[in-house]
Amino acid sequence: MTTMTAAQKKAQAKAEYDAFVAECPSRKLLDRISDKWVTLILAALGSDGSHQFGADCAGEPRSMRYSELSRLLAGVSQKMLTQTLRSLERDGLITRTVTPTVPVTVTYELTDLGLSLHQLMRGLKSWAETHMDDVLANRATYDTHVA
Repeated sequence: MTTMTAAQKKAQAKAEYDAFVAECPSRKLLDRISDKWVTLILAALGSDGSHQFGADCAGEPRSMRYSELSRLLAGVSQKMLTQTLRSLERDGLITRTVTPTVPVTVTYELTDLGLSLHQLMRGLKSWAETHMDDVLANRATYDTHVA
């Protein structure tokens, strides 16, 4: 029986991640990143800030203040925004920078890991916006046949 180094054990565990297995840690990560607020925060931080109707969140990633995010994400509560930002920071997807001004300035920015996820989330957000009419039509058709 051979002993494995810590790096070998880590590599083996990584190769064995399977979200179909209930105990797999990747399942919790999928749960986190499938949240609508995570998707919208990543889309906001990964774009240039031009969020008019129909904008595709293109442009260069930028840092944003808490208040900017709060205004941009219509309907998010202060508690939910704070919890979501903390979880994203914990997972290493964003960084939080505190600048000692009066009042204190707090900004959030995507990390390299967050940028890699942003690319996927931008596509998901765009797909939802593009296909919403189709989904609504399908729901209406389904509801009239089921009712």
